[in-house]
Amino acid sequence: MAEQPFTDDEYAFLRHIRFGELPPAVRPDERVALTETDPGRDSPQGSEDPVRWNVQG
Repeated sequence: MAEQPFTDDEYAFLRHIRFGELPPAVRPDERVALTETDPGRDSPQGSEDPVRWNVQG
């Protein structure tokens, strides 16, 4: 006998049990403009051996 898949309401309930309640949404008047910063660096400052920081998974 094959099991019935969960309904959307059952999935919503399970998400609520697992993760809890979501925080309130941010209102448009509380939002801020995105400010770009310097690009990220691949290696720490003053790295003596750049190959050492080239980690491949």
